Amino acid sequence: MSRDRKPIGVFDSGIGGLTVVKRLFNTLPNEDIIYFGDTARVPYGSKSNETVIEYAIQNTRLLLEYNVKAVVVACNTVSAVAIPVLKEKFDIPVIDMIGPGSNYAIKESLSNNIGVIGTRATINNKAYSKALLNINSELKVTERACPLFVPLAEEGLIEHPATYAIAEDYLRDFISNDIDALILGCTHYPILAPVIQKVVGNKVKLIDSGVAAAGEIKKILIEAGVLSKSSSPGKHTFLVSDIPVQFKFIAELFFGHDIGEVKKVEIN
Repeated sequence: MSRDRKPIGVFDSGIGGLTVVKRLFNTLPNEDIIYFGDTARVPYGSKSNETVIEYAIQNTRLLLEYNVKAVVVACNTVSAVAIPVLKEKFDIPVIDMIGPGSNYAIKESLSNNIGVIGTRATINNKAYSKALLNINSELKVTERACPLFVPLAEEGLIEHPATYAIAEDYLRDFISNDIDALILGCTHYPILAPVIQKVVGNKVKLIDSGVAAAGEIKKILIEAGVLSKSSSPGKHTFLVSDIPVQFKFIAELFFGHDIGEVKKVEIN
């Protein structure tokens, strides 16, 4: 198989990475994409750094079994703690969420007052604030962990009254701090974007790192000379570590169409 025809590998702890995959479908319509959702071990945000790194290595090895040409880490928690290890361990392009998302937020913010929401691991590691302040030390960055957003997204409770109540509690500080850009620092969170936007108001730009990451992977593939030369639509393969039926239901609700078979695989 020529290098340009190899698929792009994407992994996340569960369904959240589908928000990134959706961006990849739009940006790279002729690329084959293999997505792995580690639904047996979701969420990652409450795990130790050491455990997250171990999972990230295992997930990358799994995707390499499918002869992928690049790996997109569609998980902000893994992006916050494991990217240096993955880049050192594997001789393949590895694209994270933090860098592209931070650059995107700075371009969109007019006031230099940026909010960040994410899992406990992402917020505790200050992944986004470090990246943002490294680019512009004069930024004001407000961060908040929103751990309950992940199970709400996983259960498909997108516009449930409980979701609104939890969002109002989590996000009240951002409203009073007068931010104009809010980084959705977990790939599950764009699934809840309608609720989050309604709570923070339309003056706040929601920053979806998947948008920036899709542009970054396209740039990398072009520079490496491995962008697909096919004129046919890419093939999309979905793998999970547990409960394929639930994953298929939520994914089809999110994409709005049938995604075909979802295969359960074992992680070594």
